[in-house]
Amino acid sequence: MRTIPALALTLLVIFAAIGCNSTPTSDDVQQSQQEALLKEGTSQTGMPAIKNFRERKLLKDILELRDQTGLITYTYIENEMPRVAPGKTALAGKLTYLGETIGYGIPYATEYTNPQKVAYTSTNVGVAVLPQADPNGLFSPVSAEGTWVLLKNPNGTDTKPFYCEPRICVSPFKLPSD
Repeated sequence: MRTIPALALTLLVIFAAIGCNSTPTSDDVQQSQQEALLKEGTSQTGMPAIKNFRERKLLKDILELRDQTGLITYTYIENEMPRVAPGKTALAGKLTYLGETIGYGIPYATEYTNPQKVAYTSTNVGVAVLPQADPNGLFSPVSAEGTWVLLKNPNGTDTKPFYCEPRICVSPFKLPSD
């Protein structure tokens, strides 16, 4: 039973020795300086005196309301350059109704699984983080402007995934014209 703690202690000494032999990089120096600066800032200011946790409670309420079964929403897109008849003034940001939707939009970059996986390297003492594919085998972008919604078919009762971003919208059925 004593061999496991002894082995752990031996590995710790080896890793510490390996770490002591390397020269600190500029990143290591900056990280150390930044940590010292943040430690000083924290000691001078402390934590905010939050007592009611109002924003946390509001976010909890919002998350629970978004999770309701049968939540119906109405989706609009904002026209960047609305068409204007001669002699009329353009209203910037005119909203165009797309239709009835289920729930709220999901940003395109949202991933169903963890976007990264840890891979240990044998040549270094360290950890490498690699991208991980989504269940569909594709690698989602870190960020994207698009949004997915489940849009009710205006010619039926079914809903279909609808994709929209500022300069393009993609629908599985023909949308009504303005």
